[in-house]
Amino acid sequence: MPSWTDHLRFAFQPVVNLTTGSVTAMELLARPERGDVLAQARRSPELDGELAALAVRSAARRETLLPLHVNVFAGTAADLGGLASLGKAVREAGRRPWEVTVDLVPPFTHVPRPALLSAVAALRDDGFRISADGVGDGDVPLRLLAALDPDLIKVDGTVVTRMPDDPGCRGVVAGLRRFCDDTGGQLAVEGVETELQCAAAREAGAQLAQGNLFGPAARLPAADVYRPAAPMATPAGPSGRTGPPVLDFVQPAALLPVTASAEDVRALLTGSPAVSGVVLVDTAGVPVRAVDRDRFLLSLSGRYGHALYADRPAVRLADLPRTVGEHATAWEVLDVMAADHRSRTGDDVTVVDDRGRCVGVVHLADIVRALAESRVEEAARLNPLTRLPGSDTVNAEVDRRIADGREFALSWLDVDGFKQINDGAGFAAGDELIRAVGRTLAEAAAGQSGARVGHIGGDDFLLLADPSGLEPLASAVLDTPWSAGGIPATLSLATVLCPPGSVADHHQAAACLAPLKKSAKRLRGASWVLGRPGSARQEVRRGNALRVPEPGGPGGAVRGVPAPG
Repeated sequence: MPSWTDHLRFAFQPVVNLTTGSVTAMELLARPERGDVLAQARRSPELDGELAALAVRSAARRETLLPLHVNVFAGTAADLGGLASLGKAVREAGRRPWEVTVDLVPPFTHVPRPALLSAVAALRDDGFRISADGVGDGDVPLRLLAALDPDLIKVDGTVVTRMPDDPGCRGVVAGLRRFCDDTGGQLAVEGVETELQCAAAREAGAQLAQGNLFGPAARLPAADVYRPAAPMATPAGPSGRTGPPVLDFVQPAALLPVTASAEDVRALLTGSPAVSGVVLVDTAGVPVRAVDRDRFLLSLSGRYGHALYADRPAVRLADLPRTVGEHATAWEVLDVMAADHRSRTGDDVTVVDDRGRCVGVVHLADIVRALAESRVEEAARLNPLTRLPGSDTVNAEVDRRIADGREFALSWLDVDGFKQINDGAGFAAGDELIRAVGRTLAEAAAGQSGARVGHIGGDDFLLLADPSGLEPLASAVLDTPWSAGGIPATLSLATVLCPPGSVADHHQAAACLAPLKKSAKRLRGASWVLGRPGSARQEVRRGNALRVPEPGGPGGAVRGVPAPG
């Protein structure tokens, strides 16, 4: 009698890294030819667990070396705990649990929370990675999402479809990226069909993607996928040092046990031309040695090389692995490479998780290209006169602080009567004054953690700082005697103090500065006016006499002081 498994096939869908364009994993999707097995699996945890095990066995028959994503209903995990059938299938296929990500799919609403969290803990103890799937269209509560602490969040395709035209959807995805940065996870988007959707997802912070744009689900693992153009700018990492996070560049690692022979390594390398090296791991998945493709094959190709090494342990031809944690930045990868012998400059660097297990490798070429493009893009955004970034850099940091619920002070600064200074002293003297103000601002901000300076253009600057650091920053520029070509100059400063929840975004913060700027410009000499969102009260910290306009009206000169530029 035919079994129901005779009418069940599995399709492979590539999971693509949006930074490198490479395939990082394959998701296995059940494709029943008869009946509605998936609906039955939703009601039967035993059947759903068996489907997951069959998916792994199907991948083994296709001989894919890529990590796997396997779908399991959240209720199945809660009911079956450690999913013994899945673990058995992984062992029988010769795979390791940390090469398999369990995608927990909705519904979550009626799943017992303690049982689900206990099951996730058991799967993690066995080495499996955990993904929260269908986020955005499914019913996973935020409290449960935080408790699950997933290694990967997958945003549902219904959200991705709307992202190009819906700022709200982009904001939700950007918020999920911040959550992933804080918890050490990654963010993926599903159902990507167009370039516009891909660009919107990447701009919002997605690191991985799936969808027909890259390659549809197929009976055989895709040999090649569509690779979108690499972004010019790369996001800053979650650590203090500027640079994209290393997880953006992780490639699947070719893993073999540390007991593997040289012949085992040779067979893997010759059968997989794209593999640049092999990581030899212990039974817990911790890297013990690393084999570089070129040096290894060169050793075997020499006279008597195969006879000498083939049946001996591969560790004889391996090096100590170079490792970085999964929370490192690309710059830290370069530090590790630079500290090693020059002969290993091009070797892969192994990325390990908090338990020391290998989660993948990064290639030098990917790191160097991304950092170079990042620096080119950054240079293009700098003001050519002061070499300071524009308002975009400050605005982005303002939005981050608002999202994090942090208090901040946003200030606007300009030179009083700058047009008259230019007319009287010449534009070269005016330019030198602007450069000097910019240098002073940058030097003062460099002494404070988190302070940012932006040159909007002309004689206008933006300054972002913690409220506690305002006074020394203001003193650095307001208490300095300025002049251009012998003409004295003064500066006006306006500051808005923004407690958590007082403004929604950088647009509102900038709008609050407008009336403060007008008040500061009306004061004689160096001036500083401070205010708060939603309050008409203004505090004058510098300048104590209003400027009196000449009979020419508001646009005319002010007695003893050049008219504002």
